[in-house]
Amino acid sequence: MKLYVIPAGPIQTNAYLLCEPSRREAVLVDAPGDVWAEVEGVLAREECQLHELWLTHGHWDHMQGAAEVVRATGAKVRAHTADRPMYLTPEIMRPYLMPGMTLEPVAVDHWMGQGDTFTALGQTIEVRHVPGHCPGNILFYLPAAKLALVGDALFAGSIGRTDLPGGSAEKLADSIRRQIYSLPDDTVVYPGHGPETTVGEEKQHNPYVRA
Repeated sequence: MKLYVIPAGPIQTNAYLLCEPSRREAVLVDAPGDVWAEVEGVLAREECQLHELWLTHGHWDHMQGAAEVVRATGAKVRAHTADRPMYLTPEIMRPYLMPGMTLEPVAVDHWMGQGDTFTALGQTIEVRHVPGHCPGNILFYLPAAKLALVGDALFAGSIGRTDLPGGSAEKLADSIRRQIYSLPDDTVVYPGHGPETTVGEEKQHNPYVRA
C-alpha cells in the first residue's frame, strides 16, 4: 500500500490518499478544498480507482472538497454521526469561513461509531471515536500497516483546539489517552495538519497530554 500526503485548501489541511496498486483500489481520508485536482493525477499514475472517502470530522477545512470528490468518483463516504449537522447543513459553519468561501453538503453512506470495523484495500480498518476537538472526530486505525489517521485530535507535539462549538479540553485529553495512547507505540500517527509522528513519541513528549 502507498500513502500520499496531500496538503490542500486555504489552511493546508492534510488529505491522505491510500493506494493499493495490486488491487487497483484507493481510499481518500479527508477532502479539503480543491484536493480533487491533485488526487485525480495520483490515481491516474497509480492506475487506481477511488472507492471510498473517509472523513475524520465535519469541520469545513476537512470536508470542503468532499462533494466534488464524490461527484467525480462515486466514492462511498464514511463519517461519525455526531457531526451529521456539519455534513448535511454546512451553512452552520459560515461564521468560521473565509470571505467568499462556499460549502456543499455531502451525503454520508456509512455512519461509523466507536469500535466499528470494516475491510478496505485488503485490510481490516478499526474506527475509534476521539471527541474533544469536534464531537464527531474519529480515527481510522490500520493495524497491519501500523498507522492511524487521527484528524485534528492529536498533532506532532500538540493537540487539536477545543474552543470551537462542541469542543472540550477535558474530553479531548481523555479521548487521546484512551483511544490513541492505547495503540502500539510504533503506530505512525497521521494528523490533519503538520507532519506525522508516533504514538510512543507523543506519549513521552507531548506537553499537552501526558500518558
